[in-house]
Amino acid sequence: MSLNYLVIEGNIGAGKTTLAQMISERYQTKLVLEQFADNPFLPKFYENQEQYSFPLEMAFLAERYNQLNRELSHFELFSPFTVSDYYFMKSLIFAQNTLQPDEYNLYRQFFTIIYDKMPKPDLYVYLHKNTDLLLKNIAIRGRDYETYITKEYLEKITLGYFGYFKQQSDFPILILDTNDIDFVTRTVDFEKIVQTIFDKTYNKEITRVIL
Repeated sequence: MSLNYLVIEGNIGAGKTTLAQMISERYQTKLVLEQFADNPFLPKFYENQEQYSFPLEMAFLAERYNQLNRELSHFELFSPFTVSDYYFMKSLIFAQNTLQPDEYNLYRQFFTIIYDKMPKPDLYVYLHKNTDLLLKNIAIRGRDYETYITKEYLEKITLGYFGYFKQQSDFPILILDTNDIDFVTRTVDFEKIVQTIFDKTYNKEITRVIL
């Protein structure tokens, strides 16, 4: 499959950044990683969501736009394609689960102004894991501010993603059920993912694959 812009997405703890890095290393591509650690409101948000949700989401919106606009605006001569561990729509998915209705309505106005100008991926890959596995992965990596993440919060984010998938038809979406594989430590599992992504052609629809 010919790709210029590949997105790897997933809930918190799904392994999207790791997979994006592994694919980039395999194919020597340009890699775009979300700079979430630079958001000063993130630790505060997990401690007090009600107070810090709006500044958090606005800060993410600005940073994601600036980064993607900068990274995707020019062609890399020696890179076969670009792979990213997030897509701009992520901003709206998280915001609808963290903001109050009036805040969300205001936020969406800013988002809509920007979204139509953003490049669309040739393929959007979503890594699906059940909530217990997400929590396990979050605990293993041991980020202090993530200790406040709850099962209920992760479940809301998952529902937000799947609700979004049903509404969009701008590009192909490939949902990979990764509950029973470990592509980090098992080469055969990584090869399964690579083959599924690159050896097939996907139309502008949702395709679900259990690995």
